[in-house]
Amino acid sequence: MTRDDLQRLIDVIVEELAATTGGPSTRCSCHAVLADCCPDRLRGVLDAGATRVGLYAAGGAPSGIASMIDHTLLKPDATRQNIEELCREAAQFHFATVCVNPAWVGLSARLLAGSGVGVCSVVGFPLGATTADVKGYETRRAIFDGAREIDMVINVGALKSGDLRLVERDIEAVTMPCHDCGVLSKVIIEAALLTDDEKVTACTIAKAAGADYVKTSTGFGPGGATAADVALMRRVVGAEMGVKAAGGVRDLESVKAMIAAGATRVGASAGVKIVQQARGERPSAS
Repeated sequence: MTRDDLQRLIDVIVEELAATTGGPSTRCSCHAVLADCCPDRLRGVLDAGATRVGLYAAGGAPSGIASMIDHTLLKPDATRQNIEELCREAAQFHFATVCVNPAWVGLSARLLAGSGVGVCSVVGFPLGATTADVKGYETRRAIFDGAREIDMVINVGALKSGDLRLVERDIEAVTMPCHDCGVLSKVIIEAALLTDDEKVTACTIAKAAGADYVKTSTGFGPGGATAADVALMRRVVGAEMGVKAAGGVRDLESVKAMIAAGATRVGASAGVKIVQQARGERPSAS
């Protein structure tokens, strides 16, 4: 798929999502986007090469769904046993990563060695209000312990104060050591706290600072991922960057909506349930 093809797809999705604000009862039951924006509505664009959206929006292969999920446990009261179970599930279902707090990175890396599942950790989490040098140290330590992906929270207060250079330096404190070590960096903008203009600004700065992904939410803020936010973020960053939807993504239908809107990664604590639903199985009791 060419960049032009992908941009066409993004533009169509964004236009259709924007149109949903004009009236009630326009969302389809299967994708949570405009009713006439289902796969048949987008067939011409999908046929141009956007196989990922076409596949997963229609249900997709369970292995493909799993490979887009960061299997997440960031609760402060998570125990060693909880983390061990998280890692067993990740290896069994072949998730992209486990996403854990920094204290659990070393254990997770040891448990998942050779499994093909990576370890993602969080920096400046969940408020983003630590200083850039502290975020830089957190990043280097998490990488030393075995993290291969870092999800950092921006300095939301600095963004809302208009101190954009501080925000950029804050992000660079994380992206630079990540680049040096071949580790992916994701920038959490905490979209529920931002206006649309601020979301655009945050994504633009993250791209300029060299981040690999932008991410919607921590899951600890006043709201989680929405398809509209994902579509907006995708439009801003273009085809070159990843977009991660996180916060409140609890079932297969939510995942479909996020992918249809432009997400290339999903953070979820309900990853096992989502994959079981994709397989047509009854989700196991939690």
